[in-house]
Amino acid sequence: MTTENNLAVVDWESHKPPTDLIFDDGEPLESNRHRIAMNVLIRSLQQSWADRNDYFTGGNMFIYYSSTQVHNRDFRGPDFFAVLNVDGKNSRQGWVVWEENGRYPDVIVELMSPSTAAIDKGIKKNLYEQTFHTSDYFVYDPFDPNSLQGWHLDDNQQYQSLTLNERSWLWCRRLGFWLGTWEGTIDRETAIWLRFYDVAGNLVLLPEEAAIAREEAAVARKEEAVAREEEAVARAERLAARLRELGENPDVL
Repeated sequence: MTTENNLAVVDWESHKPPTDLIFDDGEPLESNRHRIAMNVLIRSLQQSWADRNDYFTGGNMFIYYSSTQVHNRDFRGPDFFAVLNVDGKNSRQGWVVWEENGRYPDVIVELMSPSTAAIDKGIKKNLYEQTFHTSDYFVYDPFDPNSLQGWHLDDNQQYQSLTLNERSWLWCRRLGFWLGTWEGTIDRETAIWLRFYDVAGNLVLLPEEAAIAREEAAVARKEEAVAREEEAVARAERLAARLRELGENPDVL
C-alpha cells in the first residue's frame, strides 16, 4: 500500500487464480446404486456420442468457479454434468471454469437422497440457475421412481419447471435426449434407473448393451441370409418338380 497526499492508495496487482485445488474430499456417494446411476448416464452419453470430441461429461467431480468458493472450501460436484462445445480429448481431474474459457455445465443431473433432496432442489438449484446459468437441470432419487423433476433456463435466465410427457419423461433440450426411467439389472443391481432416450423414444444404450445389440443384429442378418438361401433352394426344387409334371427335363433347361 502507498500513501500520497495523506490518501491511502491500494497497489494494483493482477488476479491470480487459485492453484491449491483439491479434487477429492474423500466423501463417498450415497450408495452403490447412486454410483451405478451416475455411471449409467455418463457411459450411455459417451456411447451415443462415440464419434464426437466436442463435449465433456463427468460426474462426482468438483466444479471450481471462483476464488471465494475455493477459500470457503465450498465444494460442488454434480453427480452428472455435460459441457458442450469444448475439447473432449483433454484430461481433467475436475472442471475448473477459469481454465475452460469461462464455460459452465450445460446440463446437470443430481441424484438425490432423503438427506440431500432439500439442498439439490434449493441451494444447488439456485446456484445452477443464478451463477452457472446451466440450461437444463434435473433431479432424481434412484430409490424413488416417481421423483424425476427438471427445469430449463428461459430467456430471462430463470428456471421454468418442465412437464412430464405421457411416458413420464422430461425433454433435455441441450442434449437432444429424453430423460426417463427404465427397469432392469445393471452391474448386478436391479432397479428403476434414470436413462436417456432418443427423439424416437429408443433407449440410449450402454457400451455393453450396444455390443450385445450388434451381436444380435449380426446373428439376425446371418439367419436371414440362411433363410433366403433355403427359400431359393426350395423355389428351385418346386420349379423342377413342376417341370417334371409337365414332361420337361429341368436339367436340360
